[in-house]
Amino acid sequence: MDENSAPDAIAPVRAGARAAPAARLAASLRSFVRAFTTRDGLLGTYDYAFLFRPNLPFMTKSKYRSPFFGLDDKMPVVLALLLGLQHALSMLAGVIAPPIILSGRGGANLESDQQQYLVSTALIVSGILSCVQIHRFRVPRTRYYIGTGVLSVVGISFSIIPIAQGAFRQMYANGYCPSGPDGEPLPCPRGYGALVGTASVCALVEVLISFLPPRVLLRLFPPIVTGPTVMLIGVHLIESGFKDWMGGSGPCAHPATAAAAFAKCPSIHAPHALPWGSAEFLGLGFSVFVTIMLCERYGSPIMKSTSVVLGLVVGCIIAGAAGYFDGSGIAAAPVASFIWVKTFPLSIYGPLVIPIMAVFVICATEAVGDITATCDVSNLEMHGPNFESRIQGGLLTDGLNGVAAALMTMTPMSRFAQNNGVIALTRCANRKAGFACCFFLIVMGIFTKLAAALVAIPKPVLGGMTTFLFSAVAVSGMAILVRGVEFNRRTRFILTAGLALGYGATLVPNYFEGVFTYHGGNQALAGFLGAIVLIMETGFAVTAAVCMALNLALPEDMDEDTSFDETEVAAEVVASAKEVEEEGEEERREVRRPS
Repeated sequence: MDENSAPDAIAPVRAGARAAPAARLAASLRSFVRAFTTRDGLLGTYDYAFLFRPNLPFMTKSKYRSPFFGLDDKMPVVLALLLGLQHALSMLAGVIAPPIILSGRGGANLESDQQQYLVSTALIVSGILSCVQIHRFRVPRTRYYIGTGVLSVVGISFSIIPIAQGAFRQMYANGYCPSGPDGEPLPCPRGYGALVGTASVCALVEVLISFLPPRVLLRLFPPIVTGPTVMLIGVHLIESGFKDWMGGSGPCAHPATAAAAFAKCPSIHAPHALPWGSAEFLGLGFSVFVTIMLCERYGSPIMKSTSVVLGLVVGCIIAGAAGYFDGSGIAAAPVASFIWVKTFPLSIYGPLVIPIMAVFVICATEAVGDITATCDVSNLEMHGPNFESRIQGGLLTDGLNGVAAALMTMTPMSRFAQNNGVIALTRCANRKAGFACCFFLIVMGIFTKLAAALVAIPKPVLGGMTTFLFSAVAVSGMAILVRGVEFNRRTRFILTAGLALGYGATLVPNYFEGVFTYHGGNQALAGFLGAIVLIMETGFAVTAAVCMALNLALPEDMDEDTSFDETEVAAEVVASAKEVEEEGEEERREVRRPS
């Protein structure tokens, strides 16, 4: 081939290369049109009755087994939307609970319109950032990825709640947040801005962690560290949930020291106000709790995965019929909202830096387990380079999402593990359902009337729901321990030491307040001491630090023979009691025996 003929030979190759993207685009358009214009594309052959068939005692159990939909398998449009809505509803309660708690009494005490905005924004941000996680792509010219590429959704982290509540107490005590003449806390948008501002910087910790090999991360944070930490988070949160169940966790929970306006919950001006701990409040919370249990026992697959939301709906119906709802906030709320409709003054609050860094470390270790579980239920490999790249991409995206969420006025994000249960139940790991879930979350967040209705939910109804959710967090920590920890002398000693201090700080949260007595003008020193106080009064942070230090310090081969084995002691006590009982029985037979 000479020089003159070479261009003529190469021209068809170049033309084919240019035509390839056009051909792919045309094929995608044809597939899209077929999906929305044919019965097979819209409905397929799926048995939709399976999702809605209840499990009642008199009904014959269905033998239908739904087909498994992999990550990118073709699936009907209606089914993708339906399962996406199921995912959105299953995580709805978990997404809205943190902003309601952090912006209400016991948190930043924000105005009603600001609370509504934060609930709307939580839904929108969860939808947007979940899209980033589900859609996986490589960072150009590197071996690193953004996203996991699996149906892995994110929402507002529960881990931040104990830290934030302790920080807000400290802010009101030291004057960072304002209080009224009677000592009642006033709205503190400055404090909330400090919370999210500090989180935006501390999220870089998780970005750095993402570059560690997963085996190193698991070596630093094994189940014996993460298990009790997650369990203590749940235990702390149950306290606030239970207080809400009985009327509220704000000033009305302490009527003896509260202002006269809070002699009843939520205040004496609220419709159907009652003293904290009234039987009516207990009954409202139980209506939610019992509904969740009934859905789990008798509900259809879609009811089981959305049982928490259904319990919330039943509780709201009863509360509305009994006159507990205050609809003024719903009527005053705008029709629509979006990110940055309201803003907060961003700043860095020194005492929060170390505790929030600990929160992101915990979120990172939880993410490793959650991504592994998602790959498992999605029938994907759980070892090898591809799996490790999903772990790395998920952690890197979580860190970047933490920065983005804070800049979008939202507290740290974490992965929602309950959606793995939805995947296992419906046998659908398809990313189309994940994108549909994100769509529904964003739509629900845009319509502010929904957020206003969620903020207006009476505290006992919300408390019945959150108590169940927070208990699930504690059980998740227990499951991590059971699955990943071999109980021997070493592990029992680590858990005993860590939980002793962690439970103490959780049950008596103000035990450390009198340790430091510095009242000088050195703001740096005051902030450092405040950070120590905040950590020491947060049970899960103490437990994580102690368990991690002991796990790294204690040798793996501790002598088991000289151990103090509480199970052996318990067995000896039982054996001794049995011997005493047998001796007593023998004496009674001797007395009854005829001479």
